[in-house]
Amino acid sequence: MALYNKTIWELRALLDKKEISPSELLSSVMERISSVDGKVKAYVTVLEDYAKRQIKNGIPQGLLSGIPIALKDNMCLKGERTTCSSKILSNFYPPYDATITKKLIGAGALICGKTNLDEFAMGSSTENSAFHTTRNPWNIERAPGGSSGGSAASVSADECIAALGSDTGGSIRQPASFCGIVGLKPTYGAVSRYGLVAFASSLDQIGPMTKDVRDCAIMMNVISAYDPSDSTSVPFDRPDYSSGLTGDLKGMKVGVPKEYFIKGLDGEVEANVRLAIKKLEERGAELIEISLPHTDYAISTYYILATAEASSNLARYDGVKYGYRTEKAEDLIDMYSKTRAEGFGGEVKRRIMLGTYALSSGYYDAYYRKAQKVRTLIKQDFDNAFKAVDVIATPTAPTTAFKIGEKASDPLQMYLSDIFTISANLGGVPALSMPCGFDGKGLPVGFQIIGKHFDEVNVLRTAYAAEEALGIKDRKPEI
Repeated sequence: MALYNKTIWELRALLDKKEISPSELLSSVMERISSVDGKVKAYVTVLEDYAKRQIKNGIPQGLLSGIPIALKDNMCLKGERTTCSSKILSNFYPPYDATITKKLIGAGALICGKTNLDEFAMGSSTENSAFHTTRNPWNIERAPGGSSGGSAASVSADECIAALGSDTGGSIRQPASFCGIVGLKPTYGAVSRYGLVAFASSLDQIGPMTKDVRDCAIMMNVISAYDPSDSTSVPFDRPDYSSGLTGDLKGMKVGVPKEYFIKGLDGEVEANVRLAIKKLEERGAELIEISLPHTDYAISTYYILATAEASSNLARYDGVKYGYRTEKAEDLIDMYSKTRAEGFGGEVKRRIMLGTYALSSGYYDAYYRKAQKVRTLIKQDFDNAFKAVDVIATPTAPTTAFKIGEKASDPLQMYLSDIFTISANLGGVPALSMPCGFDGKGLPVGFQIIGKHFDEVNVLRTAYAAEEALGIKDRKPEI
């Protein structure tokens, strides 16, 4: 019996009845990794020995007891290599666990590996990794999305049972869309960022990447909570995220923003998303056309703020304290510049330069301050919309998965693949992507549901109803 292709909730029942053991489940996942990861290349590091030690030392009882979970390789795991898919951190072994890692292990999860990403989470295709390019399990000639492409591909290819990703401007949802899985960016502050290697601190958020919506709710029940170690964590009354999974949407009001159905949206993507929205109406939801008028400014706002924060955060990688150091320096300044020139990849250098420029004397007011003001307007768009509706339904990405290399030479075209996801990060609101159909090439189409702050229950409720109505969640890629 194959175990690697089952969900958390299916395996929970089998484990609780002792019909299978954690060792059997881990073996099944490891055999799957051995079988397909040579093609998919989802992992930077496979942690079979680490997971076996967890079993030997005794697994805590919890929602994830015995379940193999993968971590994006920008989340700290004590004593195990954490690279951010960058040469500059290729020899970094954290002396502590991220809060999120502690929560998974405390709930009994087996950490089965660290997944590939765009270097320092900067990218939309996982082509910017210093180690290798991850492939889309639905078509290995196509990108899995990014920056959490390794996590998305590992879940889609059944190389783990679920994974964690991080989302700064769509880096959970866009790869979830491309790989045909469920990915949730929680409300900013709902999940601890302590131990997540920072890209843009006011935007980054850790979230679950799973095979279905029920698994996503289970993961949220484990990972969300206030954390005093994270200054941006918010105290809140944590709900049972599974409580809304009824399939019924009576009384729900779903907003459909006209700004998300625009020229440039692929026709097959729009048709599948429109069908998914129709299914919500059939489940009892009321559809209301809304406007998010500052959507057009989201990408330019994001790429000023995110690069400015990246410039500041990545200043710590200087060859002095940890990580890679050049071997050819003549003096201290030479060591700084050569370490960074040799250690960072092209996309990271591009964003550091853009951010440094935006923060420089004479340009701070013209760019950074103005972008912060526009960010406030985008947040106000959501606040106003949520006075009339409970959730907002949109496409996740304007296209299905593009070919590897297709956009690598045109950064602007690559940045535009996040056009529908960035606003949720700027507004700090929760947003989920789920598969809603396939295009003519057999590639998954992503459907995005955006909710009010800390209202993941209604986001998951809406997604679960759509998942039930569409009836496509069991379709798997043939690798």
